[in-house]
Amino acid sequence: MIITSTPFRVSLFGGGTDYPDWFSQNGGAVLGMAINKYCYISLRELPPFFAHKNRIVYSKVELVNEIEEIEHPVVKGVLKYFDSKKGLEIHHDADLPARSGLGSSSSFTVGLIHALSVFRGDKIDKKNLANQATYIEQVVLKEAVGNQDQIWASYGGFNRIDFDNKGNFKVAPIILEKEQLALLNNSLVIVFSGVSRISSTVARSQLDKINDTRDVRFRLREIVESAHQMVTSLNFELTEFGKLINESWNVKKELDVNVSNPKIDEIYQKGLEAGAYGGKLLGAGNGGFILFIIDPTKREKLKEALRGLITVDVNIDWEGSKLLFERR
Repeated sequence: MIITSTPFRVSLFGGGTDYPDWFSQNGGAVLGMAINKYCYISLRELPPFFAHKNRIVYSKVELVNEIEEIEHPVVKGVLKYFDSKKGLEIHHDADLPARSGLGSSSSFTVGLIHALSVFRGDKIDKKNLANQATYIEQVVLKEAVGNQDQIWASYGGFNRIDFDNKGNFKVAPIILEKEQLALLNNSLVIVFSGVSRISSTVARSQLDKINDTRDVRFRLREIVESAHQMVTSLNFELTEFGKLINESWNVKKELDVNVSNPKIDEIYQKGLEAGAYGGKLLGAGNGGFILFIIDPTKREKLKEALRGLITVDVNIDWEGSKLLFERR
């Protein structure tokens, strides 16, 4: 039995510049963090006492004999990529719902690759883990996804990630003073809008307009530079950090009319009125979780203003995808 845990992520700045369609011509950069909410994958060899060879358990249960019969696209893609021959039982559990702007699909892919690599006795480092997950999502499954989610799922941490025009990436950890880190951790609240969506569908609509939104994407990249300078300065101010996230969110809405919607805007406005310094919708847009940055003493006021919606306090995860259990 192999069990892995893989973090979800909160992308703060630069989303939209991490797609190959963009950074292959212009480079790209993002700044954000993995969070302490996880996707769990358990995997074991299935004993040969059943009518089926493979059992896959997520929101549904699949009992199949051939990989080609598997409906879950990531499971099917990963098992084909590894040319898996043995019968397997794979279970998926998660702390937060899928299709909610937290990079859950990439966390699933990274977690499954990690578990299968351990099962096969293969050693895999964080860089190769991220690269393999990206390849499977973009090439094998042909999904319109960027390159940041797989990296945070693999590496964890609070980082700036840069992409060059050849697809290489560089992870630069951001180091904060103990007091600053505690303040940031205690200021993070995510709120579920109640709307789930397929992020690759939203992203594809934005990528189709990539030539019409060049100025917007360059502005998003410039804000990454400002954010990086802010968080690495000796005078890091949470208030200004929240305002910069708010600025970035308003710029990102210019990418596509479907990035936001009236319901998202209403929730966001209520959060600001409750004292949040700023925030943004997480992920490609049009649903999922909304992040707020708020003075820790006002978090309960925010939750009261948004009663009826699910709110979750989150902290930074520093480890990335890890092996929780192994027994052969």
